[in-house]
Amino acid sequence: MTEGVGASPDARSAEAWRAFGVRLREWRRRAGLTQAQVGARVGYDHTAISKLEHGTRKTPLPLARRLDELLTADGELVGACEAAQARGPGVADEDGADARRAAATARTGPLPGEPAGGDLLSMLPPDAELPARLPAYGLVCPVHGGDGCAVPALDDAVALHTAFCALGPAAVTSPPLDTDTLHALTALLALCLRADEEHAWAQAAVVVERTLHAMLRWMTLPAAAYQRQLAPLAAEYAQSAGCLRMLRGRHATAMAWLDRSLLWAGPAGHVGTEVAALSDMSTLARLEGDAPSALSYGDAIRRAAAGRDWAAAMSDLYLARGHAMRGDTWQTLRHIAYARARSDRIGHQGEGEAPWLSVASVRLRVETGAAGALRDLAAVTGDRRLALRAVEAGRDALSLLTPDMRSARALLLVRMADAHACARDPQAAIAIARPVLDTAEAAASALIGRELRGLLGRLDAGHTGPPENDEFARRLAAVVR
Repeated sequence: MTEGVGASPDARSAEAWRAFGVRLREWRRRAGLTQAQVGARVGYDHTAISKLEHGTRKTPLPLARRLDELLTADGELVGACEAAQARGPGVADEDGADARRAAATARTGPLPGEPAGGDLLSMLPPDAELPARLPAYGLVCPVHGGDGCAVPALDDAVALHTAFCALGPAAVTSPPLDTDTLHALTALLALCLRADEEHAWAQAAVVVERTLHAMLRWMTLPAAAYQRQLAPLAAEYAQSAGCLRMLRGRHATAMAWLDRSLLWAGPAGHVGTEVAALSDMSTLARLEGDAPSALSYGDAIRRAAAGRDWAAAMSDLYLARGHAMRGDTWQTLRHIAYARARSDRIGHQGEGEAPWLSVASVRLRVETGAAGALRDLAAVTGDRRLALRAVEAGRDALSLLTPDMRSARALLLVRMADAHACARDPQAAIAIARPVLDTAEAAASALIGRELRGLLGRLDAGHTGPPENDEFARRLAAVVR
């Protein structure tokens, strides 16, 4: 069916995406590039580019911008993408089936209860300061994307947030959702993610989860625009809620929020959020001692972002950690090698899909994860050489940290100390770990606490050394028990 007055919204959308595909193919050929060459330069497999050119796959606007820039299309591809998105059923049929499906997705399954809380300003981390512009802290505006936009002042953002959360659960009307509110919600999430201390994590979690419950109320209103505008941001909020819960040792609630993040991120086409949520789910499974699930979630990362080196590196990293739990030396070392090789090839092509990603951050994640996997493997196998390799990976990761990453530094130092303990060098372990016990991070994060308990168990198992070793073990036990 050709586009016309009698055409259905689905038919008009399909025709618009075919028109985009025709333009994409024309510009690609003008540039003298193959589908494989285009795909490699924007971080996609050549089969994905083929689907885009045939109009059988919708093109996310950030990708259209990269394609337009790569092929020097002078805005034509961006315009065609925006026109195709405007033809989608979500616009042409706001009060019809598309809105009902999105509302049903918003309501799927029970969620953790809405936390009580007082004034927003009293719940924000100390010395709260919003970023002046978006993107910030790995978050982009759901309206303006990577193009950037200004953020309201803190007092205005608080007022906008209060009005947004005031929508009652029985609301049936559709109040306007202005862009300033979306800017404020995104900037507030960036502020919450900067929380470093335990009490700040707890307060940030309250802000994030209260906002999530408000988003659910908005997304069940009869206006599909709310689902389209809020679902990507809600996916980010839910992934952050899961991460904040995990930092506090609340694993069951963390998994509930991460599952909801996947539910919203997939249809919204936010691959970066999917990868982040799956990574956290793999970590949760590992913390529960569930190697098969840790491996399953790690493998799902690769499938969620097929053809992307940055996602493949993350997948290999979490597969390495899952295999280390089983004592599988060959598989662990193989996936660590793959993760490092892929991180060397990343460049900057993934940052449009995963704004939290940078070349440095991927390398930091890989070396941090390698240190953990090698330490876990050494603990299972008793291989001292693996423990020393874990220490080396930890040193490499430390060199990539910035001064403000205090919790990450404490985690790495304890992990390196534990690796020394696995290498049967308690004196080196104590020398590295002792300063960490003087920091707030030692008792703040459940993840650091878990590392400290592992170190304590290995030091207790040795039962040898000078009296100061026993003194340190007693002090360590007082922190973690």
